Amino acid sequence: MKKLILGLILLLVGIAGVFYLSPAALVGSMRLVEQQLAGLDSKQLTVGDLSIHYYEGGPASAETLLLVHGFGADKDNWLRFARHFTSRYRVIALDLPGFGDSDKPHASYDVGTQAERLATFTQALGIQRLHLVGNSMGGHISALYAARYPEQVLSVGLFAPSGVQAPRKSEFFQRLEQGEANPLVARSTEDFQALLKLVFVEPPALPQGVTDYLAERSIANADHYQAVFEQLVTRYIPLEPELPRIKAPTLLLWGEQDRVLDVSSIEVMEPLLEHPSVVVMAHCGHAPMIERPEETATHYQAFLDALTPEQTGTPPEA
Repeated sequence: MKKLILGLILLLVGIAGVFYLSPAALVGSMRLVEQQLAGLDSKQLTVGDLSIHYYEGGPASAETLLLVHGFGADKDNWLRFARHFTSRYRVIALDLPGFGDSDKPHASYDVGTQAERLATFTQALGIQRLHLVGNSMGGHISALYAARYPEQVLSVGLFAPSGVQAPRKSEFFQRLEQGEANPLVARSTEDFQALLKLVFVEPPALPQGVTDYLAERSIANADHYQAVFEQLVTRYIPLEPELPRIKAPTLLLWGEQDRVLDVSSIEVMEPLLEHPSVVVMAHCGHAPMIERPEETATHYQAFLDALTPEQTGTPPEA
């Protein structure tokens, strides 16, 4: 018995040592746990000449929620949010081309191109109608998709989307106009820490080794991200002319202390939408589904529960 106990202790110490020496292993384990809690499986699909990686879970016959991440992010951003929906919905969160585990070819990454790639992705999966949710750049892409393919979209959730000229300039845009380096592109550990503080009011609590590993990954992609950002600027598609074309009910959800995209954007967007709903979360930053996933999910579920068959074009149940 003593040998067994000693063996277990040595095994646990060994595992802890692996995690301490290999933050990548710890991140991978944390991701797997979050996937299991969310009821999501990792999948891959080749669309055209691109390999797209995504999570999927929930009943295959249920209505689809498609989750679209923002700039410099990936499908993991949705894990804690998604766990609240996989019991009732087919939930899909993808890595957009150019991000996460999906292919990153030398190609176009403007929001218009990405919206068309998203349409090709949904077609490949056989999705005919869906609820779209996007954050930041992903919100911009989701809004374009809803404007271009209104017959496919049951509803749209836009969480602090880019794409409109806010009445008040955010700290992010003020810093760019002053000639500072792009604060969304980290080129050092210090940059990454500053990025977390810019995006969140209260950054997620993570072990230092994990934060350092995530910083290393972000730094390794810095040149790619800057190139993508420059395309977003030079090939910018304003949402103001597009929003009136969105026929689906649309939730505008924003963190009141968003320093990346100012909450005053709602003042521009709400009057242009046919069926808008608005939620502003106090003491919250640019990525509410990460900073406060449960509260964000509660607001979004309330939005879904309030949808009527007339709004979504869905035949009422017999």
